[in-house]
Formats: sequence, structure tokens, C-alpha cells
Amino acid sequence: MNEWLVVIVLIVASVMFWRHERALRREAYIRAMTWPDGLFDGFRKRRPELTPEDCELVGQGLCQFFLVYLKSGRQFVSMPSQIVDDLWHEFILYTKHYQLFCSKAFGRFLHHTPASVLGSERQSNAGLRRCWWFACCEEGIDPRAATRLPLLFTLDATLDIPDGFHYEADCESARRTDAGGTKAHAVYCVGDFSSTSFDGTTDGFADQGFAGGDGAGDGGSCGGD
Repeated sequence: MNEWLVVIVLIVASVMFWRHERALRREAYIRAMTWPDGLFDGFRKRRPELTPEDCELVGQGLCQFFLVYLKSGRQFVSMPSQIVDDLWHEFILYTKHYQLFCSKAFGRFLHHTPASVLGSERQSNAGLRRCWWFACCEEGIDPRAATRLPLLFTLDATLDIPDGFHYEADCESARRTDAGGTKAHAVYCVGDFSSTSFDGTTDGFADQGFAGGDGAGDGGSCGGD
């Protein structure tokens, strides 16, 4: 009996090690990814106001979104940025390249979901909270008490995207009534990700992640500033 127990333990340990190594390879692949030729040319036709440097920054944001999806254990995640969503759209048009990327990065196809903010749709909300959580973890930010925002949640404001989603860590500032009508955009408070007021839950926030996208998680712990 003891011998069988040892065999089972070794098998489980081997599987966990293999999954961990696979996750690390997938993460490294995403971080080292190269965009298909012509991607940013097509993207700038959609967003001609962007400079080549702006496009590179948006590319970093899309890369962070892909890392978030992997590190969430390939759970459903929502897109918080309109400009990054536009680049994602453009990337998907390169069908063969995108399919190959998904296969190597995730082991399956990542379907597109539209950019969104917290609202009445519970699944979308959970995806946004999950995206916030793991984007913060990626940058060493405490998602429960953030004093700054991860890249993915700053790009629409940084690039002044007219139809973008603008977030602030300072909830008082975000909620301040703009009686003079000087704010060009609605501003969203990242503190709302831990609120139940939108759908009665906090699904996705402090979610149990999966180390490197595979294997047992840490129960939702995420340190940071």
C-alpha cells in the first residue's frame, strides 16, 4: 500500500511540475511575442491620431491582457480598454497568426469579448474584476488598495481616446460632480471592483488564480504597493 501511495504522489508531483513548466513556457512566449507585419499599419487606419510610439504602447497593453487571461487560469476576462480592444480586433484579422499565437500561448483559441465597464451583466462584471485583479498582480500593485493603475487601465485616458474608458484610483475625484461640464469623459473608480452594488456579488475580485496559468492557485493573494 505504501509503495502505491509513493507512486501516486510521484505521479501527481510530476504532473504538477509539467503543468508549471508549460505555464512558464506560455508566459515566456507571450512576453516575447512579435506582431505580424502590417498590424500597426492597419491599426493606424482605424486610429490615425496615434503615433507609432502610441501603437507600441497599446501593443504592450494587449500583451498584458493576454498575460492576465493566462494567469487567471484561462478564465473569462473582460476587456477594460477601448483602444486595446481595437488592436485586438485588428490582430484577429490576421487569422493564421492569431490562431497560432493562441495555440502556443493558451493551448486553445481565445475568443473576442467587447470592451466594457461595470454594469448589470454579471459575467462581464466578473471578467472585469478578474482582469483588474491579475493586471494589478502583474505590476505588483495591491488590487484592494491601489494607489496607481496597471497599464491596461490607463491607456484610454493616457491617449485621450474619445470613446475610451477612463479610470482613477482616487474614488473621491472620480465621483466628484462636474457641475461645469468640463469633463470630456466619464471617469470610473477602480474601488468599485470590490463593490457588490452593481450585481450583488464581487465575483472575480480576489479570485483564485492559477500560478502561471496552470496548477493550484494561491487563494486570491496578491501583494503589492
